[in-house]
Order: sequence, then structure tokens, then C-alpha cells
Amino acid sequence: MSLTDPSSPRLLTMIAVLTAAPGRRDDLRAALAGLVAPTRLEPGCRDYRLFEMLDEPGTFQMHEAFDDEAALEAHRATPHFRAFERQAGELLGAPLRLVKLTAVA
Repeated sequence: MSLTDPSSPRLLTMIAVLTAAPGRRDDLRAALAGLVAPTRLEPGCRDYRLFEMLDEPGTFQMHEAFDDEAALEAHRATPHFRAFERQAGELLGAPLRLVKLTAVA
């Protein structure tokens, strides 16, 4: 993983916001943490970091950046991401929110 030029017009940068279902905070945290290491090794991954909101325990943010749409689609097809998708329905207390960003400065 390396943060290359964030102003690259092709670089896809986003924040995924994921809120745990009641009683599933630790399970969601573990499942999300399990995505980090293999995703960082994927070709085209420039940033993949997991955070938990201090003022909203159980709400996580995954900061992501991929070289382009093809790298993001390849990520979504990986076994580790597919495994997470299969668990997501029972782990999430609200729909995943994906915030797409564009570099300004």
C-alpha cells in the first residue's frame, strides 16, 4: 500500500461507513479488520484503513483508495471481500453507506 498522487483523476477514494447490529460490535470489528491485510496486498490498492468512531462506538469507517474502477471491481471479487459480504447482513445494523470523495487540495 502506498499513497500515490491523490489528485490523480482516476484514483477512486471513498469512505465506507458501517454500523454494527446490536450486540455485534466485536464481530463486525473482527470481520472488518480481517479485510485489511489481504486488501492492502491487492494490485491497485492505495489505501485501506479501518477506524472506529470515538463518539459512536460500533460505527466503523473504512478509508479506501484504489487506482481505478477496475481495481475496485477486482477487490469486490476477492474471496475475502465475498466472505465479508455473506456475513454483512447479520453484522450490520444499518445499510452500508459509501461516501465517494474527490481530492480538492
